[in-house]
Amino acid sequence: MEYRKLGSSGMYISALAYGNWVTHGEQIDQEAATACVRKALELGITTFDTADAYAGTRAETALGEALAGTRRESIEVFTKVYFPTGEGKNDRGLSRKHVMESINGSLRRLQTDYVDLYQAHRYDYETPLEETMQAFADIVRAGKALYIGVSEWTVDEIRAGAALAKDLGIQLISNQPQYSMLWRVIEEEIVPVSEELGIGQICWSPLAQGVLTGKYLPGQTAPADSRFAADDGSLKENRYLTEDILTRVQQLKPLADEAGLSLAGLAVAWVLQNPNVSAAIVGASRPEQLEDNVKAAGVKLDSSLMARIDELMLPVAERDPAKVESFKERV
Repeated sequence: MEYRKLGSSGMYISALAYGNWVTHGEQIDQEAATACVRKALELGITTFDTADAYAGTRAETALGEALAGTRRESIEVFTKVYFPTGEGKNDRGLSRKHVMESINGSLRRLQTDYVDLYQAHRYDYETPLEETMQAFADIVRAGKALYIGVSEWTVDEIRAGAALAKDLGIQLISNQPQYSMLWRVIEEEIVPVSEELGIGQICWSPLAQGVLTGKYLPGQTAPADSRFAADDGSLKENRYLTEDILTRVQQLKPLADEAGLSLAGLAVAWVLQNPNVSAAIVGASRPEQLEDNVKAAGVKLDSSLMARIDELMLPVAERDPAKVESFKERV
């Protein structure tokens, strides 16, 4: 496993972070979740990312159970706040009330006294940014979180948040964006500003929702147990599931072979080539899935291979920096 600094902080995290968004509390039971987490630890993954809203708070509970008994100082636990965790008007957003109540709920579910990183899951247009950042600063000073991060904020929002954090004497050290060969909207604006401000990327969906694993074949039905399998066996509608994209993904196979990786491994390794990326988030419903992903950690893809990947994938990749904001609006 490779370990990298998170932004300009002094904290190291594993280049692969284990995320439990669509698995724990929904797709797999506690026994399977624990097996996956234990395999992650065995493989050298020390960083675990979750959120209070995942699976209606059940994902945090599952992760806390899975990590029980692990030496706390040997791991980094990340969680997030913003999306609804209840029916009340204050059970969402980044108001001081919700942020303060949410951190306490997350700590209970995760069975820990603190999280290493507390992230604003989205930007809250209904709450003054000053209110949110002051609440985060108080949480850091109370020892309930060590660092602060954001997710899917625009470049202007990141700048404003970083400036307020600095004024309050805390570190805004991370951004959690979607990033893959097929979704590259952070490259033009977010990454340069993040490098300037000392912010590292913790990237989700490096496999483009599984499309970059190559399991979806052009002109064929979806695998029965896959995310995009419709009831009749056809592919569900998705921006990535075009004939052109699926054909190009299959054409990546010789490049993956050249690098000694699977298609999934190549996709993860590609994300990790960006020097502003601190970690790529991977998930698993079975322990053996992690073994393949871990092979991507520490792999250096040469410039020729990267250029050939660009030649193949850039024509179908989304690069518009405005999509950061538009994505956030529709989630």
